[in-house]
Amino acid sequence: MINFAVIGAGRIGRIHAANVAESPACHIHSIVDPFPEAAAALATALNAKVSTVEDVLADPEIHAVVICTPTDTHCDLIERSARAGKAIFCEKPVDLDISRARDCAATVRETGVVCALGFNRRYDPTFNSLKQRIADGAIGATEQVIITSRDPSPPPAEYVKQSGGLFRDMMIHDLDMACWLLGEKPVEVYATGSCLVDPAIGEAGDIDSAMVILKTASGKICHINNSRRSVYGYDQRIEVFGSEGMVQAGNHKPSEVTVSNHQGVSQDQPEHFFLERYRQAYKIELQNFIDALVDGKQLLTNIDDGINALELADACVASMTTGKRITL
Repeated sequence: MINFAVIGAGRIGRIHAANVAESPACHIHSIVDPFPEAAAALATALNAKVSTVEDVLADPEIHAVVICTPTDTHCDLIERSARAGKAIFCEKPVDLDISRARDCAATVRETGVVCALGFNRRYDPTFNSLKQRIADGAIGATEQVIITSRDPSPPPAEYVKQSGGLFRDMMIHDLDMACWLLGEKPVEVYATGSCLVDPAIGEAGDIDSAMVILKTASGKICHINNSRRSVYGYDQRIEVFGSEGMVQAGNHKPSEVTVSNHQGVSQDQPEHFFLERYRQAYKIELQNFIDALVDGKQLLTNIDDGINALELADACVASMTTGKRITL
């Protein structure tokens, strides 16, 4: 039995805790959160105890931690957990500062602990099937990747101020997907963006609409487009074009029913937001982490993937700021 501690009892912490608790190989031992009511509620629901970070890291009965805290706490908690010999699952990003993130990754490598990073989109069954068909040669050699990711509505401006900005907060998922689908890390980045949705986001120093072009050393090209507003639902689509054809992954909808009548032809709108769209991905990514602990299975996403995506996000910021192509 693998005993887990969940650090952070907010929205994403509750999701991960519930998914871990579903595994017969695992037990939620402890819940940590600075808000006692949140910690107590989740601990009661999962028959766990309320604890502190210090007690969790000192307890030899706890084998793994799930870190679901604000980004500026990730590196500290990862490093302390690694030195305590705990296996680690941490939400993205590693940090907002690339130097700090690299130091954190070095600590993970030195200690040799298992450390997974929460880039959940790689685990989505639809996207995973798309990736497998590319690997199976269905479209020949990959030449172009197009990733569309649009949120249904913008976050509060107060969140934007501490998020690290659109590239590090929102697009970082797509940058990771680009590396995964291209099969290599891009070496050239050109980014542009605007504030077209909410003036308060611009006043907070960020953008809410962006387009990025990535190019790899072998010449493969990827286009990513993001918007903080999509009035028809959570827009998550991928297209990969190759020498022998194309694969596409469309939006998920609550149902596949189509109504055709004198008013026209209609279908359900896409799933509302990420909690609905990626509900299966959240389950699968935690199971991949558990399998790595139980059977030594290879992680699909690790801390080095987090470093790669953050480097690309930083390059996007630099490109948009300077108006120039950035070479990595």
